[in-house]
Amino acid sequence: MNKPDFVPSSLYPAKTKRTLTLSFIAVLGFYLISSITTESFIINFFLKIGNITELVGRFFPPDWSYITVIYPKLFETIHMAVIATTVAVIISIPFSLLAANNITTNKWLYNVMRFILNIIRTIPDIVLAVVFVALFGIGAFSGIIALIVFAIGILVKLMSEIIEAIDMSPSEAIKASGGNTIQTIWYAVVPQILPQFISFSLYVFEINIRASVVLGLVGAGGIGQLINQRINFLDYQAVSTTVLVIFAVVVVIDWISGKLREGLV
Repeated sequence: MNKPDFVPSSLYPAKTKRTLTLSFIAVLGFYLISSITTESFIINFFLKIGNITELVGRFFPPDWSYITVIYPKLFETIHMAVIATTVAVIISIPFSLLAANNITTNKWLYNVMRFILNIIRTIPDIVLAVVFVALFGIGAFSGIIALIVFAIGILVKLMSEIIEAIDMSPSEAIKASGGNTIQTIWYAVVPQILPQFISFSLYVFEINIRASVVLGLVGAGGIGQLINQRINFLDYQAVSTTVLVIFAVVVVIDWISGKLREGLV
């Protein structure tokens, strides 16, 4: 049998191997330093596995009779996500245009808009919920406002980047033929970004469903309040029922949203 004319001695050249080795050593070093500083090691998880299994055992079997109590708060959570997503989508349309440098030629306005959006994205949703609960009191309204602000930060970031990547030739053609700014946006920008905008809106709706559950833990309405209440009463079987119902709803919403996005993009 004839031997091949060339047999590579290594998959990677020597320089690449050195870079990978040094990178691995650096990552390992940072991990060890961080573990020592925080006194947190992966081995602790396995040492406490007995406590974990004992706690998990308290959640089973689920208390299925509790489902009748879950439904009202579950629908409240979905309603919160629908309202917050709808309002955030409407507000995000002009904000996305102002945050795109190829649409907003005024650099001062563009930089101010970017600065405000960076601040919004920096604040976690649960912190927003705490602030709005303090302002408006415990209930769904505080959660909806928190979700709106949170969703605007995500949507505007995603959509402004899509707008900045569009083909500007149609816009230039409309402007050259005497079209104003509104006409340029409607006929040149919107057709290029509409499928992505709808897809991102559905994605944000999914995020709001999950986030609204967490916000309820701080009194911002929804099914999270129910979970927090049951945990305080050590009613773990009711908690497990609630979690399983949420999981089923999220899976269904993810599937429907995924199918809709496949048809749009």
